[in-house]
Amino acid sequence: MIYDVVVVGAGLSGIGAAYYLKKNCPNYSFTVLESRAAIGGTWDLFKYPGIRSDSDMYTFGFSFYPWKNPKAIADGPAILSYINETADAFGIRDHIQFQSRVIAANWLSEIGQWELTIAQNEKKTKIHTRFLFMCSGYYNYAQGYLPKFKDTDVFKGRLIHPQHWDPQLNYENKKIIIIGSGATAVTLLPELAKKAQKVTLLQRSPTFIMAAPSKDKWAELIKKILPKNTAHQLVRWKNILLGMGFYQLSKRWPNWMKKQLIKGVKKQLGEAFDAQHFTPAYNPWDQRLCLVPDADFFKALKTKKAQIVTQTIDRFLENGILLSDGSMLEADIIVTATGLNVQLFGGMDFKKDGQAIDTASLKAYKGVMLSEVPNFALSVGYTNASWTLKCDLNCQFVTKVLNHMQKNGYQFCTPRFDEEKMQVEELLDFDAGYVLRARHLLPKQGNAAPWKVYQNYIKDLKALKYDSITDVYLEYR
Repeated sequence: MIYDVVVVGAGLSGIGAAYYLKKNCPNYSFTVLESRAAIGGTWDLFKYPGIRSDSDMYTFGFSFYPWKNPKAIADGPAILSYINETADAFGIRDHIQFQSRVIAANWLSEIGQWELTIAQNEKKTKIHTRFLFMCSGYYNYAQGYLPKFKDTDVFKGRLIHPQHWDPQLNYENKKIIIIGSGATAVTLLPELAKKAQKVTLLQRSPTFIMAAPSKDKWAELIKKILPKNTAHQLVRWKNILLGMGFYQLSKRWPNWMKKQLIKGVKKQLGEAFDAQHFTPAYNPWDQRLCLVPDADFFKALKTKKAQIVTQTIDRFLENGILLSDGSMLEADIIVTATGLNVQLFGGMDFKKDGQAIDTASLKAYKGVMLSEVPNFALSVGYTNASWTLKCDLNCQFVTKVLNHMQKNGYQFCTPRFDEEKMQVEELLDFDAGYVLRARHLLPKQGNAAPWKVYQNYIKDLKALKYDSITDVYLEYR
């Protein structure tokens, strides 16, 4: 079977890609390959208590399908339902091949096609496509990141990673330690505290945390007055601009923003406030900021059923954890909310004419295509804003390229990086642990457009949606 386009992944990015292919490229044949048995990607995989978005749904949701739920910061089941509803509204489900994991992709220059090796249940099959669009996310679905802690085998209780949460786990009246300080840990604490005897968030270093209302009152008012699509776009742009403004303030005046964030925590916790637990060594947005809806995290801390401890781990004990300062924390359950393992392209073998492609040697063209790799694109979102904002623009750019190729009779589209004129930089100026651990895998960027990855929606809107798709770096033939 030969397709014009193959999309890999049926999460938010893949459903968005399928929508734009149907809308903008009606003459192209395409299919979506999904390794799991259901739509949703991350939102179908993660089952830990309290899972939710850490961005508002007016920007995290699709631009073309309004978010109707009154909660702007939504829980996982609501997001999964929204993704499925979107797929069904636009007839996308019929294009998806489930339980079809791409284990290898090999560009064959002689025929100008990608040969994909697919594992379907226990069988392997091959299909060909003229264009490959990766929407498979950026982390390993099979295994979360777990640091090497001393004597973990000694612990007699339950040790569990949020990525592999057991829905049958009974944590009622249990003593729980959550190791971590990112969005997952901050999400888990208030939810677990509802039933547990005591929940301790054990962090090696703090994270900036900010409370926000789960419902956008302004959005609800606008939706009552204006048609739903108009209201959706207005609220979306309002939140885009607010998010960009907050990020720019954080980068330009980090000390001032740090004071505001700490002041916000003190307002929530009052006399219970201990600055050391909420004052990272880095500046705001050097790593992702944690957003907590309706201050649920702070409310849990004030109940005394939850606490934060900032300290490093010496070793695990039979009934808890010994800290480096000599103190001990008791636990029946230890949750290792220690992050993700970055995995490019779903872990598939990535080749060109049978030779392995070194992804770290590649450069990202507009954050969508990769240097010297023909007829290939990927959908990767923002680190400083809603993931879907960038993915939406990526999809629109890909359809523009495909239509240009069809109109002019081109078979190949390959970005060409100029090593002599352009300097090379790391792809992400972001200090998160999962990024630092993956630098040996990640492509690079150039120091100027179109090879610069700006993490800026306005610049990307111009570059990907409105600018010409012909320049000296993008070779069509």
